[in-house]
Amino acid sequence: MVYNMTSHHEDTNDLLQDIFAKAFQSIEKFRGQSSFYTWIYTIAVNMTLNFLKKKNRIAGLSLNELDHTALTDPALIDSSIGANPVAISELKYLQKRLNEAMQELSEEHRAVVTMFDIQGIPHSTICEILKVSEGTVRSRLHYAHQYLQGRLQDLRK
Repeated sequence: MVYNMTSHHEDTNDLLQDIFAKAFQSIEKFRGQSSFYTWIYTIAVNMTLNFLKKKNRIAGLSLNELDHTALTDPALIDSSIGANPVAISELKYLQKRLNEAMQELSEEHRAVVTMFDIQGIPHSTICEILKVSEGTVRSRLHYAHQYLQGRLQDLRK
């Protein structure tokens, strides 16, 4: 989630260290009103959003920064692609464009898309993490999807 929101490996590594340090320092404040997962995820989301706001970043990507796991994940690629360099190049291009479009979203919209579409977190848990209503989560998701579809319209075949 942190990498999907920052698109920068070094920032992700730094943030993860800070997130786990804060969680360790705050463990006595965990009251069990939510799951431990939700509690630590809330810390991660809030610290990442604060980082992005503080830096006022819209990160540019280089091809070297792309997450290449998509190139080998059988759930994401057609197994017939194999060693087809054209197909691999097209997949890299698609990933680059999607990452660029994601970085153009506001931090709040990017957080919801990352949690729901990439991490598979249900609306109700996202509500707990972000401390917003389910309507707000659904609205942010809807507008983010609309934006991404419009931004990537030229890639539809």
